[in-house]
Amino acid sequence: MCAKTAAILASMLRKFRFLIVLFCLAAPPASAAGGPSLSLEPLTRSPAPRILTIYSSLDSQMALPLLAAFQKARPSVGIKFHEMQTQDIHARIIAETDRDDTTADLVFSSAMDLQVKLANDGYAQPVRLPAAKAIPSWAQWRHSVYGVTFEPAVILYHKPSFEAQDPPRTRAALARYLKDHEAQVYGRVGTYDVERAGLGLFFLARDGEHNRGIWDLFSALGAAGVKLYSNSSAIVERVADGRFVLGYNILGSYATAWARTAPDLGIVLPEDYTVVMSRIGLVPRAANAPDLGAAFLDFLLSRAGQTILAQDVGLPVLLPDLDGPNTATEMRALYGARLRPIPVGPALVVYLDQVKRQRLIDRWNRALRMQ
Repeated sequence: MCAKTAAILASMLRKFRFLIVLFCLAAPPASAAGGPSLSLEPLTRSPAPRILTIYSSLDSQMALPLLAAFQKARPSVGIKFHEMQTQDIHARIIAETDRDDTTADLVFSSAMDLQVKLANDGYAQPVRLPAAKAIPSWAQWRHSVYGVTFEPAVILYHKPSFEAQDPPRTRAALARYLKDHEAQVYGRVGTYDVERAGLGLFFLARDGEHNRGIWDLFSALGAAGVKLYSNSSAIVERVADGRFVLGYNILGSYATAWARTAPDLGIVLPEDYTVVMSRIGLVPRAANAPDLGAAFLDFLLSRAGQTILAQDVGLPVLLPDLDGPNTATEMRALYGARLRPIPVGPALVVYLDQVKRQRLIDRWNRALRMQ
């Protein structure tokens, strides 16, 4: 095969993959209409089979290794897995509980703030988990909400665009680069739309906590014609193929997965500080089978569950005594004190207050308009 043909085929493959991503993002999960995205029958017959119901923002196919391993240990248990958007999970738990219906036995979501709010508002129940004794104290609150993963927010860069110089590795360096190369990068930088992407607003709030000078960067992003998106995939795709030069505050787990098949995609964990989020698990107060929900959450936090998450699902995990790729232990050895994991607790719900949320969004919009 000649080089030109190979390049054409590679380009077609990337476009096809991107169309699949767009289709998945545009199509609501089956469970949005009420039915599960994935149903697993019990492996063994039982006169009284039990069902574990999970609401999760994790892709159902990515979750399969976890579900299969749990079911292998409990073959008489069937599983109904509802893949949903984080806002939909939050609203559904509240609605079902308020009308005295049963709801999910476990909620596993990437929206740290919404999960903590459920617990803070009384929609979660405390569960004592043996595996939780091994996780950091910052990753649990009131025995009701538990952090499971260890996922950094990163800077993305297009490697061929930085052959002659290093990519920016701090926020101050990123702001300087944008100002010094405004004409070359105009319209070729991406980040989350904080008004449409909950994760974008969440990371914006964390930046404000760690860096009083962060608004200088946001003004530089605005002057560089930053493009705003509601999801990670659109930004990662554009940096990987060179349409964008840089992406800011992108969830590293998505970027790492793309980088396995996108050699031009570079990833930087900012050297000034790197915000680290955790996907949160909780057992709802109105769960039909809270013991099964607690058992699955305990499994997620166990050495076996964390190993599957790191190796098979591809999500970095937080268990301190687990070594190897995709673990907090490896990241701490490489990056040390720059890692700033977000503590699980009531401080996370501050910007869910509509007045404070709008105030932060307004300041963001003003910064983007300042040139």
